[in-house]
Amino acid sequence: MLAVFLMVGGVRCAGGAGPTGPARATQSATDASGPAGAAAPATGASGPTRAAASASGARTDARGGQHPPPAHPVTRSGRPAPPPRPLPRSPATGLVIPYLSVDAPVVPLRLGSGRRMSAPPDDDPKRVGWYADGPAPGEQGTAVAVGHLDTMTGPAVFAGLGVLKPGRLIEARRADGRTAVYTVDAVKTYEKAHFPDREVYGARGRPELRLITCGGSFDHRTGYSGNTVVFAHLTATRERGRTR
Repeated sequence: MLAVFLMVGGVRCAGGAGPTGPARATQSATDASGPAGAAAPATGASGPTRAAASASGARTDARGGQHPPPAHPVTRSGRPAPPPRPLPRSPATGLVIPYLSVDAPVVPLRLGSGRRMSAPPDDDPKRVGWYADGPAPGEQGTAVAVGHLDTMTGPAVFAGLGVLKPGRLIEARRADGRTAVYTVDAVKTYEKAHFPDREVYGARGRPELRLITCGGSFDHRTGYSGNTVVFAHLTATRERGRTR
């Protein structure tokens, strides 16, 4: 069994056959734009599959020969383009990471009884979970999406997150037909005991996105030691094939 949950102090990733146990979620007024604790992605279940995920990421990284687009788009005059306006609320329906050849459906995740968040389907590790009670794609605030790193059978949807670099694009599709385009700012890995809730979930005064999965070293008894977090901000919105 794999689990996704929110907790203060970092993301708990389970090892061996399953999670060490559920954790409770809390809300913080200072981090109202997103979960106050970490939105824990579904974890990898075994060491060998973690190695497969790393190999998959290496192949993906090797094939990308083109330079990433600039993190801050410019106009024809060479001046920085104005930031896109935040979008009104509309649920996420899909997540695309072109560099990793990821095109995944999105399942909404919410807090249930005991303030625990459910997981993306265990039998469909290619789905991404979007924290539906936080910002929608392109909406003001810090949105959160989580996904499996690997499973008992091999790499999962977020197996390649660690090879993303600043400047790469992430596209979040919405139910209203629009697409929110985010540009990666940084990719960091944190140990569970030192997970910086405010740095990851705090509001930045603009629409931002966090992709979270398990990371760090793997132990068959305790699971992954930490979490990999992708930081990105909104740089464009698309509607009917147009970008603004």
